[in-house]
Amino acid sequence: MNAEFAFLLTADAMLVLHVLVILFVIFGLVFTITGQLLSWSWVRNPWFRLVHLITISFVAVQSWLGLVCPLTTWEMVLRKQAGGETYVGSFISHWLEQIFFYSAPDWVFILSYTGFGSLVLISWFWVRPDPFRRN
Repeated sequence: MNAEFAFLLTADAMLVLHVLVILFVIFGLVFTITGQLLSWSWVRNPWFRLVHLITISFVAVQSWLGLVCPLTTWEMVLRKQAGGETYVGSFISHWLEQIFFYSAPDWVFILSYTGFGSLVLISWFWVRPDPFRRN
C-alpha cells in the first residue's frame, strides 16, 4: 500500500467517524424521547446523556465561533496529503458528502445546531438521567 492510498483510506475513515458522530447526535435525541415514551431504562444512562449533551454543545459553540469541525479539518488535511482534492477519488466520501453536507449560509447551521442543542438540553430535564454512581 502506498502512502497516498493510506492517507485517502484514513480520510475516508475520518469521514465515516464524522457521519457516526452526526448519527449519534440525531438518534441520541430520538432514542431519548422514544425511550421515555416506551420506558426504556437505558436512555437514562448518565454517561450516554452527558456525552450526547457535550457533543451537541461542542457543535453549537463551534458554529457560533465560526470554527470548522476538527473532524472536517483533519479529513481535508489527510486528503491533501493523499495528493487529491477535497472529496474526490472515493465512492464513500462522494456519497456521504452528498447525503450529510449541504451548502447554506452560516446562520442556517448556527440556528439548526443551536435549536437542536436546545432540544437536547430540554430532554435532559424531561427525561432525567440516572445519577452517577460511585463504585
